[in-house]
Amino acid sequence: MPAENSKTTYGTHASPGIPFAEFVIMIAALMALNALALDVMLPALPDIGAALNIENENDRQQVLVAYLIGFGAAQLFYGPISDCIGRRGILLGGLAVYSLASIGALMSDTLEHLLLARFIQGVGCAGTRVIAVSVVRDCFSGRQMGKVMSLVMMIFMAVPIIAPSVGQAILLMSNWHWIFSMLLVAGTVMLVWCWIRLPETLPREYRQRFDIQTILRAYAKTVTTRISFGYTLAITFVFGGLFSFITMSQQIFVDIFGLGVWFPLVFAGTAIAMSIASYTNSRLVEAVGMRRLSHIACLVFTACGITLYALAVAGIENLILFTLLSGSLMACFGFIGANFNSMAMEPLGDIAGTASSVIGFVTTLGGALLGYAMGQIFDGTTQPIGLAFSLYGLAALACILYAEGGTMFRTRHEA
Repeated sequence: MPAENSKTTYGTHASPGIPFAEFVIMIAALMALNALALDVMLPALPDIGAALNIENENDRQQVLVAYLIGFGAAQLFYGPISDCIGRRGILLGGLAVYSLASIGALMSDTLEHLLLARFIQGVGCAGTRVIAVSVVRDCFSGRQMGKVMSLVMMIFMAVPIIAPSVGQAILLMSNWHWIFSMLLVAGTVMLVWCWIRLPETLPREYRQRFDIQTILRAYAKTVTTRISFGYTLAITFVFGGLFSFITMSQQIFVDIFGLGVWFPLVFAGTAIAMSIASYTNSRLVEAVGMRRLSHIACLVFTACGITLYALAVAGIENLILFTLLSGSLMACFGFIGANFNSMAMEPLGDIAGTASSVIGFVTTLGGALLGYAMGQIFDGTTQPIGLAFSLYGLAALACILYAEGGTMFRTRHEA
């Protein structure tokens, strides 16, 4: 039997306790809090830079990166704790921190205060990411988990589609501080919904002992399991390309192509491509398999990145071409993200919380740093983003080959 179809003792011991449709929407909404906190800020970066006297335009990216660092680093700790004491309490605590940090950001009047609030907001939202994936792994495994995560990603992608437009609408009516009022409302709504409707999904008999040795063994298992570590690194590089695009998108679409207030609409178009791809993946993954879909997508991702870079080097910076290639790259991510994450988690069902933490820590923090590195070399052309997609796509392909022992499109055992 193919490895991605196999079931373990774990992933079948819990029930979501709520209707399947509500479960998928709830998990998607929890994960969307992260995308909302990032993408809603994009139209506001020039206003924030002007209000807080940020002289270097590339330094405005710190508002995004501070959040991502908090979000990435904190994930390392949420998982082991949730494996020991359960998911529900950690989730509610993370949502409370996210909401309180939104108040702090709302009241910020200096760059330092805003960056601190954003860092803490990321720390709070890290709990929602770790617990959301852990809860799915508690209840599902194999291709079924891949299907659930694809449906989650499909709904989740509605947020990047509308978030920049929401941010732009707020700016037309008020100042950038009020964006954080909206994030406060979103965090509070999710806190109340999960408190009322989401039960505990990790029974006491499946919880880990809370001691350093147990936690270190779980960390070690995550990074020494070849499949898990290989796909974790692959996701990291793909995220590096995605975060490069997010950090540079406002400067590319507004400064290079002169879109102004129309930037959110074009950005939404690229996000729609990712959402459609995620839905398509959810329909195909059980029949075709996670490896075939995601490996082909990673090859196309890399090819599109190389094409984008070649066009930029040749001086061909056309809005239509750039948008089409960007949409294609985002569509590839729709086939990559859920499948790579599911394959990385599959061998680690007995330590799902810790595994989700380590994977989230490496992919988010690593991706954020890779994206920030490319964002800092933005030079008024599309060459840096083309370079990011090209290099990170090639690196992701190398990680796939490592994970699968030199094969693609199928497991080593099938080969």
